[in-house]
Amino acid sequence: MPTHTDMAMDGWVDRWLPARVRPYARLMRLDRPIGTWLLLWPCLWSVALATQTGWPNIWFLLLFALGAIVMRGAGCVINDLYDRDIDGKVERTRLRPLVSGEISQAQALALLFFLLLIGLVVLLQFNALTIWIGVASLLLVFTYPLAKRVIWAPQLVLGLTFNWGALLGWTALRGSLDWPSGLLYAAGIFWTLFYDTIYAHQDKKDDALLGVKSLALYLGAASRCWLACFAVAALCLLTAAAAVTGEGLAFYAIMALAGLHMLWQLVTARFDDPANCLMRFRSNRDFGLIVFVAILMGRLL
Repeated sequence: MPTHTDMAMDGWVDRWLPARVRPYARLMRLDRPIGTWLLLWPCLWSVALATQTGWPNIWFLLLFALGAIVMRGAGCVINDLYDRDIDGKVERTRLRPLVSGEISQAQALALLFFLLLIGLVVLLQFNALTIWIGVASLLLVFTYPLAKRVIWAPQLVLGLTFNWGALLGWTALRGSLDWPSGLLYAAGIFWTLFYDTIYAHQDKKDDALLGVKSLALYLGAASRCWLACFAVAALCLLTAAAAVTGEGLAFYAIMALAGLHMLWQLVTARFDDPANCLMRFRSNRDFGLIVFVAILMGRLL
């Protein structure tokens, strides 16, 4: 097993779940929750920013958390169904359940239907506008995995997909789409360009051989410069969203920590070291938490 892979075979899934359930959990990446966190944070940012007084609605936060788990799982199933001819040729992904034969295509499709059904039940708890915006996201969910076969910036399509919750969280509370949600959405897209380009450097050798496109390959030696641009854009747009909604000074003080976190990633990333890239990528869970705390404290204080 390559040391840089995030596919641990001795984690909680193997220790706690029945043997017949484990392949489904791995297919959903339940053993690797970083993707769920990255999908969830824009939702929580938006709910916190849309909350006019007091603490955010806990029920809404829980609904978005459940929605992030099942929709991230659904996205992983779709991705692996599309990529089953590629994953076996890439070192990091060669042990995925569909490639290894632990799960059949029919079983994967059944799991996908079940996850989408749960996602629909969660979505129906919100207002009509939120429901329709949520349904519209399925177009991105089903097309994103194909982007790397077509364009050099699949990270952009991932950003459009993974940050859709910035729109949902706002409309769930306010019942309308307004400037702050758009600014949050744009900030999230640049954040995704930042962290997923770092992530893509893990696979650039395999991707080049297989003809898979990514910003890591396209930008090459200029990656660090472009990552700096993505980081600045994300931070500026987050700050603009806070300014429009009247966040307090605590937001800006805590956001300075978020900026330092991005700077640490930028300075210490070693693009030819897959383990280093994976660690920097995973650390964006903490960036998302810092931004959430900043919005929360800016609102409460």
